Amino acid sequence: MKCKLNLTSKGAHMFDAHAVALGPQGMLVINITMLSLIGWALWRAEQKLSSGSDLIILVLLGAFAVSGRILLDPIPNVQPVTVIVLLAGIHFGASRAIALAAAVALCSNMLLGHGLWSLYQAVGWSVVGIAGAALSNRLYVNGRILIPTLAGLAAVSAFAFDWIVSLSALHSLSNEVFLVYLMTGIPYDLLHAAGNVVFVAWLANPLSEVMTRHIAPPTPTAVRDPVSSRV
Repeated sequence: MKCKLNLTSKGAHMFDAHAVALGPQGMLVINITMLSLIGWALWRAEQKLSSGSDLIILVLLGAFAVSGRILLDPIPNVQPVTVIVLLAGIHFGASRAIALAAAVALCSNMLLGHGLWSLYQAVGWSVVGIAGAALSNRLYVNGRILIPTLAGLAAVSAFAFDWIVSLSALHSLSNEVFLVYLMTGIPYDLLHAAGNVVFVAWLANPLSEVMTRHIAPPTPTAVRDPVSSRV
């Protein structure tokens, strides 16, 4: 015997039960909750890794950075990528920070919008990672990260990154209009800087501890025996 699906008005409303308009504040709460869940799951995964798994940690950091940038997109110019790349430069060096920066820019822009600006974003975050590597001795002292110094550098990095990305506008704007464009973007630069300071206070210590546990030890090099070398 065949049963025919009969969609009554009540049944039709049941199919629309998930279409709930939450508004921007409600969606922001959901996005922050999801980001916290992702962060907790990645932290649990990190606990099971052996020490020296720096490349795996970079993948986990990239996943968290991409997720954070996408989920926090409703907040203008606030995302954790700048601080994560800065910490990667401090602990893992410039080359790994550059790889992380480019991968995060490309992967997140596949959803947020990919174009010429993606290259400038990759360059901007790479510069941040290089700065972290160059200043690592002043930011990571006696086995701990210096939060006030890192927060100051993170705030400066916000302006540096935004202005590097703004250079992409020169492909379509004149020099005079470009200066106006930079000035009008200062409020967004300030939001980026403030967000970075918050992320440093929130993420710097736990992420620094995770990265420190997984810094790959240097590969031992063979030392010639001075006695046998004379034979």
